Amino acid sequence: MSLNEINVTPLQRISTSGGDVMHAMKRTDPGYFGFGEVYFSWVEAGVVKAWKCHRCMSLNLVAPLGCIRFVFHQEGSVPAFRVEVIGEDRYARLTVPPGFWFGFQGLGEPRSLLMNVADLPHDPEEVLRKSVEEIQYDWSGG
Repeated sequence: MSLNEINVTPLQRISTSGGDVMHAMKRTDPGYFGFGEVYFSWVEAGVVKAWKCHRCMSLNLVAPLGCIRFVFHQEGSVPAFRVEVIGEDRYARLTVPPGFWFGFQGLGEPRSLLMNVADLPHDPEEVLRKSVEEIQYDWSGG
């Protein structure tokens, strides 16, 4: 398993007179592994939400409003971290297979919106958690 297994897919944004249409995922897209649930989460500017590792769940992360920095970590890999920033200026989907530690930080003012299309319903027994201090990463950098 390698951090290169995390895929970034540019998404289509169609300008219309009444407001943009922003594609997120089709069942024919690479990275679609079935449907478990879709959820949205607000991320306040500057707030860090870290660290999680899903044992079985695949994630498809989209930030349709604002901007979010995602940091992925794999122990023993070189480099140890992979950083991806997505949002309105880089409208893309991150497909994350199970087994990677990750955290994210809101960069958009006053907040950003995160959407996850997951292949499994939420199960608190399926996810591992660590506090933000347990994995050393400098969230103040760019």
